[in-house]
Amino acid sequence: MMLKEKELTAIQDLQTQEKTCIEKYHRYHEEAKDAVLKDLFSTLEKKEQQHYDSLEQILNGSVPSCDCNDKDGQEYAPTPTYQMTDMTEEKENDCFLATDCIGTEKMVSSEYNTNVFIFSEPPVRKLLADIQIEEQNHAEMLYKYKMVNNMQ
Repeated sequence: MMLKEKELTAIQDLQTQEKTCIEKYHRYHEEAKDAVLKDLFSTLEKKEQQHYDSLEQILNGSVPSCDCNDKDGQEYAPTPTYQMTDMTEEKENDCFLATDCIGTEKMVSSEYNTNVFIFSEPPVRKLLADIQIEEQNHAEMLYKYKMVNNMQ
């Protein structure tokens, strides 16, 4: 498979986004106070690494298969750590981290949604659409974490 210049640039831009997500989740794992949120950040870091690796495969001329996983967000059910009345510095910190990551996931999901139409190869479009759904799942998981912990 030979990428056109515009396709090559799009994949490289998406890789930059994924690398930023990987670094953010790694850092936020260290900054989070709640063990449940730390675990979620660790899980999401690994998933973003898989996205990065999939894009690297495209750059190397092959398209990895995708599972069209649209259930991670639905099935995620975090256990609450913070009570509704908690107004601690730890809760505020974790709320900020989760909220910031939701914004990042929205932006990255939008990038995939836009860039999917650049590609002429159906397997590449399918993979990018799958990653876009997974990015939405990540935001949903973070949102569920916030809701179960009564975070605004």
